[in-house]
Amino acid sequence: MKKLILLIVFLVVVLVGCQVPAPKNIAEDEQEVKTVSAIEEDAFKPFVVYQDKGSADNHFSPSGFMPNGKCLEISDAWQEDCYEGKTCIKFVYDIECSKQEQQWVGVYWLNPANNWGGRKGGFNLEGASRLTFWARGEKGGERIEEFSIGGIDGEYADSDMAIIGPVILTDEWNEYIIDLRGKDLSYISGGFTWTSNVEVNPESCVFYLDNIQFE
Repeated sequence: MKKLILLIVFLVVVLVGCQVPAPKNIAEDEQEVKTVSAIEEDAFKPFVVYQDKGSADNHFSPSGFMPNGKCLEISDAWQEDCYEGKTCIKFVYDIECSKQEQQWVGVYWLNPANNWGGRKGGFNLEGASRLTFWARGEKGGERIEEFSIGGIDGEYADSDMAIIGPVILTDEWNEYIIDLRGKDLSYISGGFTWTSNVEVNPESCVFYLDNIQFE
């Protein structure tokens, strides 16, 4: 009888130790992976203003010249000493010319090209938290009064705007960031812009831009 009891106890211990764990933890792990994947899919992907000349990823055109398109030369296919890629953008602000004109200058990247709010266009960029770009001056010391996004008025006005500046450039490439947190980006046709003037650049102003994008 004693041997029988011992045998029963032994079998119970063996059976308990060999039980297969419930698949609950596996299911929880699978659910966690699905949740993380969904977050990654919903994350804002970089949205390019300018990458390289002729790139299919470019979404805006540097077509909005202010105040009248005079006194500024632009080459958006410049190939010397760019930050990255095949091309960058070179601006030559003719100070002597500008002194005879309205003494300031600027460029808007617009969608569609030349659209100052009179036509429907633009993009819903909700989810972006910043716009980044790289810039350098020809000599260093060039002063740009404002870099900004949005701000287009008219029938199809931009939903918001954000600005940084003034920015004093160096002769080396540096990254600059426009903070977009809390901004209404549901409709943006003015993807990027800069302005400057003769007062803060009394002699010359030549500078370069590259890799402009919403992130």
